[in-house]
Amino acid sequence: MSKTLRLAIVGYGNIGRAAIEAVQAAPDMTVAGVVRRHLPASEPLPPELAGITVTDRAETLGRIDVALLCGPTRSIPETAPLYLRRGIHTVDSFDIHGQKLWDLRQQLDAIGREHGSVAVISAGWDPGSDSVLRALLLAMAPRGLTYTNFGPGMSMGHSVCAKGKPGVRDALSMTIPAGQGVHRRMVYVELEPGAEFAQVEAAIKADDYFRNDDTRVIPVPSIEPLKDVGHGVHMERKGVSGATHNQLLEFRMRINNPALTAQIMVSCARAAALRLKPGAYTMPEIPPLDLLPGNREDLIRTLV
Repeated sequence: MSKTLRLAIVGYGNIGRAAIEAVQAAPDMTVAGVVRRHLPASEPLPPELAGITVTDRAETLGRIDVALLCGPTRSIPETAPLYLRRGIHTVDSFDIHGQKLWDLRQQLDAIGREHGSVAVISAGWDPGSDSVLRALLLAMAPRGLTYTNFGPGMSMGHSVCAKGKPGVRDALSMTIPAGQGVHRRMVYVELEPGAEFAQVEAAIKADDYFRNDDTRVIPVPSIEPLKDVGHGVHMERKGVSGATHNQLLEFRMRINNPALTAQIMVSCARAAALRLKPGAYTMPEIPPLDLLPGNREDLIRTLV
């Protein structure tokens, strides 16, 4: 009988809370504990953490097979190596596309190979599971165009980015699809007393998260009444299979953003701990069966 995997939840925001639920629902995993950088001194722990060790030092948790890095994207390049160098596998949902994603993969790949550990990066739904679907659509119709239309919904990474700007008490970034892969970012900001809106607006629009999209920044008295973590995607490809034109392919989903992100991370933890050789991987590099619990032969008989 295979061992039960022990997963540490590093960071306890929206994704961290959803990750605990996903681990507890998995038949082959258990929560080793929650690692938080700042432990509240006087606040009682939320009910869902009853019976779970909460610490600011991962070393106190005993054996950790995989660390789920649930903190902000920009913390991953600093946090992941701390675990990988201890031989602990990591899974993150780094959500910046392009060169920065590739650079992170290369950085963590070298560390993982040296220390016998696995890093699965960008294991959310985009980048992540949508990346796998884009690869599959490309295989089905090698010539053509693919459009990935996000939303409407809350982008967690963009919201965290906006909230981190000086003068912002809280922020909500909504992604509004305009079609053909073009998006508008509606960024609602609750300002700190005395903050200059024009400076906040300029800082948000200049950030890499927002600079390539039509971004509207809107001041509001409070973010709380606006929050809704729902999101979605509609992927379309029109292309050519062999010599046959006009192949029309579509995929659509409407989801709870942190719940799906956490579930994908937990599934990738299984691949990291049980299937993959040391190094760093993105989701298109991982066979889908490696994400699933159970006997491989049974899975093939059931799914193929």
